Amino acid sequence: MFKGILTTLLLSLGLLLSAHAQADETNIGDWTVHHTALPSTFLTPEIARANRIERSRYNGLLNIAVLDKNGKSVQVNMTGQGKTLIGTVRKLEFQTIREGDAIYYIAQYPYRNEDNVLFTIDIKGPKQSGELSFRHIFYTD
Repeated sequence: MFKGILTTLLLSLGLLLSAHAQADETNIGDWTVHHTALPSTFLTPEIARANRIERSRYNGLLNIAVLDKNGKSVQVNMTGQGKTLIGTVRKLEFQTIREGDAIYYIAQYPYRNEDNVLFTIDIKGPKQSGELSFRHIFYTD
């Protein structure tokens, strides 16, 4: 049952990312890192509840995937934070989601309308490490 929920979550995220949110890609060493931030309200209530994600117009979701040069998922450790323009810093707590060979890292981020957030994420893998940094503006719906 849990695997079915994860599949639904990942399919939903994939559809949402392609239709409603811009997924970006960054190269860090030999890795290609796909990352996006979106409102948690993009998830259905069932998927949010099943994955312990707070679905709220004031809660964002980061989704990150790290791929090697052959396009395969890489198992890594992530730590990071989000910092608003007024200096509010919030630590990110990542959840690892595995579906077959795919690995996704998800973190929740509380926000207010038009919060402009700089995310800084340290990624550590078995053969390399690096930092991902990107800015995102959240809007309430």
